[in-house]
Amino acid sequence: MGELKSTERLDRREKTILVGVLLSDGEYSHEDPLDEIRGLAKTAGLVVVGSMLQKRQHVDIATYIGSGKVAELKELVEAHEADLVVFDNDLGPAQTRNLERILGVKVIDRTEVILDIFATRARTHESHLQVELAQLEYAMPRLKRMWTHLSRYKGGIGVRGPGEKQLEEDRRLVVHRIQDLKAKLGKVQARKEREVAGRSDTPSVSLVGYTNAGKSTLMNALTDAGVFVEDKLFATLDTRTRRWRLGGGGQVLLSDTVGFIRNLPHSLVASFKATLEEARQADLLLHVVDASSPEAEMQIRAVKNVLEELGLADQPTILVLNKADRVPDRSFLDVLKAHHHDPITISAAQGDGIDRLELAVRESLHERSLDAEIETGVENGRVLAYLAQHAQILNRVYDEEDRVLLQCRLPRRCLEFLYENGADVRENGQRLYA
Repeated sequence: MGELKSTERLDRREKTILVGVLLSDGEYSHEDPLDEIRGLAKTAGLVVVGSMLQKRQHVDIATYIGSGKVAELKELVEAHEADLVVFDNDLGPAQTRNLERILGVKVIDRTEVILDIFATRARTHESHLQVELAQLEYAMPRLKRMWTHLSRYKGGIGVRGPGEKQLEEDRRLVVHRIQDLKAKLGKVQARKEREVAGRSDTPSVSLVGYTNAGKSTLMNALTDAGVFVEDKLFATLDTRTRRWRLGGGGQVLLSDTVGFIRNLPHSLVASFKATLEEARQADLLLHVVDASSPEAEMQIRAVKNVLEELGLADQPTILVLNKADRVPDRSFLDVLKAHHHDPITISAAQGDGIDRLELAVRESLHERSLDAEIETGVENGRVLAYLAQHAQILNRVYDEEDRVLLQCRLPRRCLEFLYENGADVRENGQRLYA
């Protein structure tokens, strides 16, 4: 059996028409509804030659945009001699097939562009596995030319596959490969959880935010990490962790994570859970926002939606309004500050506001830690090992009843584990309960 290959890559030479359907329940840029998909197309290396917008209450079942707009789109494609049509919406398999048949060119949707960008930017073995899983789960109902042993094709998305006779074999191969990838990623995530949970008592902070909000620039400003920075969407995918030495003493482990985006494909969110383990285990999140963007509020909501999907909605978070040096009008910042609790305004590129951010981080971490006395049996190796990994042990006293009393400084998030494993925890002589 030939080598397995996930979805094809976009042909960087393809002339592209962008299509956006503005639905009544959707959320779009008021200034330029196609701004984000245009940025995605640019990041994917496509050549945008035209665009079309449509407002609809409901999508057309057959073609998404209806027969009249399809005819208009066909004229646009022919006028520009386009090779590709990209929808800023998620199309169903039947809608894609119908559009391709009528238009005579390849048709892809927003999700497929994002998946292609992720495939291009993946660098590590882990991120390659994650992207391939997301691609296959997206492609499963579409079965688009996924295996090199079935056909040979030229570059680009949309070239037709080997035919109906292969569909059942394709399905069997896809299901098998998905199961294999999930098993491998399950091991990766379990290992990542052990690595993150098994670190020393150093507090951890993770950068999260909309793609291109300036997280990597901030990472470099705080740690001299040398993280790749580019003015494109999804410039980095892989999490990097560095030591951040705070002004006034102390240090934290700072992690830069993959950027989020509006309507981020669910398959990507699921497959990247291992990569986002740093954020899941962090004591504090720094939600970095491009304050100069007219769509800053929408981007904040998009990030919060993804965090909620990851189970991180209640994670301690500081909102960081970045790119203050690029804000066209001070009122942008005033509006954001009025709508959100205690945001910190900075310019990572200029280094402005970093001292205020460091102070806010120190204060937030201090609020979420405590000095406590922890008593347990000397045979309770589970608790003792956990404290050795997660707490700063200041003193240790053994008594004649095989009990040990430890004076510790530790994050409050550790208390639940201690309660569940039989430890007695006191703060200032008062017993603490879960």
